[in-house]
Amino acid sequence: MKLQTQILLEKQSERLIDYKSNVLLLGSCFSENIGDKLSYFKFQSLQNPFGILFHPKAIETLIFNAVSGKKYSKADVFQYNEQWHCFDAHSKLSNSSKEALLSVLNLNVQSTYQQLNKASHIIITLGTAWVYRFVQSDHIVANCHKIPQKQFKKELLSVEEIVSSLSKTVELIRSIKSKVPIIFTVSPVRHLKDGFVENTQSKAHLITGIHQYLKSESFIENNQSSYFPSYEIMMDELRDYRFYASDMIHPNQTAIDYIWEKFNTVWVSESAVKTMNEVEIIQKGFQHKPFNPKSQAHQKFVQNLENKATQLQSQFPHIVF
Repeated sequence: MKLQTQILLEKQSERLIDYKSNVLLLGSCFSENIGDKLSYFKFQSLQNPFGILFHPKAIETLIFNAVSGKKYSKADVFQYNEQWHCFDAHSKLSNSSKEALLSVLNLNVQSTYQQLNKASHIIITLGTAWVYRFVQSDHIVANCHKIPQKQFKKELLSVEEIVSSLSKTVELIRSIKSKVPIIFTVSPVRHLKDGFVENTQSKAHLITGIHQYLKSESFIENNQSSYFPSYEIMMDELRDYRFYASDMIHPNQTAIDYIWEKFNTVWVSESAVKTMNEVEIIQKGFQHKPFNPKSQAHQKFVQNLENKATQLQSQFPHIVF
């Protein structure tokens, strides 16, 4: 008896992710989910240096600023509710100190540029096609920072605008790393604050925009970009509320683990899977809470773990437990 429809996935034939790879992840919270998995398994990666970026224009702005070497100044930040904010960044970067915020912004835009230079793979997750334009500056923001909505104009990016934004983003990336694989995906997280119909319309624009871009001449010439169906896996293979968190909007840990396993089957090399298993044994071992920490058996257990960790670190110096 077949109880689930399966999305056909094919293993990438080349440029697979392994422990020599260096991954840059940008975009909606699903990039954070995948980024956390890569971090847990000790891959080299950098995720969302400007925090979660929900729409393609915000990602384009970050890449443009990184490539052009932007220096953030006091003109780029503002104070609201006793915090200093930047419209280009998520509120998790906001700070009570203007100087501290500017320091983090400039450090992170440099980190983005550095990661672009050494990236072996770039994962871009789009969350929504709805954007907010700050009326005073006529600028599309990455985050509204809870400023009253009357100060913004809400807009739905057209498919053409999304294709244009993706084209500019990839062109900027290619100016730094001409052949780096770029993996596009659409976040399964539903933005229901926009409305049920509006969320569906938004996701449709994103999916259509990505696929139109992938069929464009730039894709045919470079042949380095692809699409991973995380949204489709959630909507089709996991079409049950038991795979959602308590808010009924975000995928729960079971769904995240499931989609991560699917991602592995497509993008992670067999040699890396073997190392991942070794990393997980050590990670779980260090997280284990012993009944008697001073017992001889536990001391031997800890020593064995440390020996395994040392052996793994001798192979991959970047791995730190």
